[in-house]
Amino acid sequence: MAEAQTVFRTKIRKMPAGHHGGAWKVAYADFVTAMMAFFLLLWLLNAVTEEQMHGIADYFSPTTVSKSQSGNGQPLKGDSANASQVQMPLPPATLNPDGSTLVELDEEELEGDQTPEERKVGDAEIERIASEREEQQFDKAKQMLQGAVESIPELGGMKESLLVDNTPDGLRIQLIDREGVSMFPTGSANPFGPARAMLTMVAKVVMQMPQKVAISGHTDATPFRGGDTGYSNWELSADRALTSRRVLRGAGVPENRFAQVEGKADGEPLVGDNPKDPRNRRISIILLREHGGTTPPATP
Repeated sequence: MAEAQTVFRTKIRKMPAGHHGGAWKVAYADFVTAMMAFFLLLWLLNAVTEEQMHGIADYFSPTTVSKSQSGNGQPLKGDSANASQVQMPLPPATLNPDGSTLVELDEEELEGDQTPEERKVGDAEIERIASEREEQQFDKAKQMLQGAVESIPELGGMKESLLVDNTPDGLRIQLIDREGVSMFPTGSANPFGPARAMLTMVAKVVMQMPQKVAISGHTDATPFRGGDTGYSNWELSADRALTSRRVLRGAGVPENRFAQVEGKADGEPLVGDNPKDPRNRRISIILLREHGGTTPPATP
């Protein structure tokens, strides 16, 4: 009898597939992102200028202040979306002889950098320049006055009645009487027509100048009748000066330009050796000097 054959059966048991993980996907995504950033960097480097690249380097430098030439301190020239609408205030500046810009400092900053001796030298130089400019203004005014009295028909024959000279007090304009030619009637403060026209002409020149104005009236030494107890040459010279001020004011000279108006009677004669000379009767209008001497004007 045959022996029984043992049969072995192998049963394969199927197990569900295990989880293989997705880490490789994250790594691949990082790789793609890095490549995109790399190509973007290459594009930017090709698109910007060398100056803009220096600006980028300065901007990200941790040890230096940005030297970018951009308008608002940003890289890539720093133009914002509304750059055309943004206006930054600029400090007042002047140009050096070489064309570079020099920003002006205020007076306190300048004085802080100077010694007292340097400030004195600087002030003296400024005063000298201002004095020279004022002298040029006086020369110009003198030329205008002399040219006007010759070119205006209404002032014919009045040329000799106009005296203009430069004194320590300023530019002195004098309207004087002459033998047979007077500015005012005897004993009156109401000017003749030619005298009024002369004062109006003087006003047109005075209005073009910046200086203050002083007016003084003068008479000769002939005593005013009844002057010992009443109206005298003092009142007459003062009234003529005041009338001259009113004519100048009416011709357009601003009120704040008048510094003083006074009558001096015969105290400062133009012709000292002849107190009764008609040339001593005059109106003096002085454009007061703002820079320079303050010595009273010398009598010619």
